[in-house]
Amino acid sequence: MYKQILVAVDGSRSGRRALDEAVKIAQATGGTIEALCVVQHPSRPVDVNPGFAEEPTRHEAARDAATAALDEAKTVLAQAHVTGTTRAADANGEEIAAVIYRIAAEEDADLVVMGTRGLSGVKRLLLGSVAETFLRMADRPVMLVRDEAAPAASAS
Repeated sequence: MYKQILVAVDGSRSGRRALDEAVKIAQATGGTIEALCVVQHPSRPVDVNPGFAEEPTRHEAARDAATAALDEAKTVLAQAHVTGTTRAADANGEEIAAVIYRIAAEEDADLVVMGTRGLSGVKRLLLGSVAETFLRMADRPVMLVRDEAAPAASAS
């Protein structure tokens, strides 16, 4: 069934929930997990001095966040006794969804698991969604894990 599972992690709560679900699937199927964190360096405005001191700090912060997310994934995999690896990938100007797509193909993943914050309306329109973009291009099964349980329907 799902022997090679790629899970996107980013240090967020939804990324952690995606990892937890991937672990459950791997335990049930005897599969292996590759935890992937795509590092996207914030772009700087064109008119900023190239020697601006904040630039290296932002790159270091992105790298540190990826390291923390992957360290957490290693710990989760070890505690669950699931075989897996971790990997960081630099977006290099590519959309994060495109990087995940490329790596899923490289690793011949049977399943891609990723978190989603479940934004809707204007927030979704303005912020976009890596999960939604990936889902539209996916050529393999995808499991989206919401950050929180869907709110209960309100009585009208």
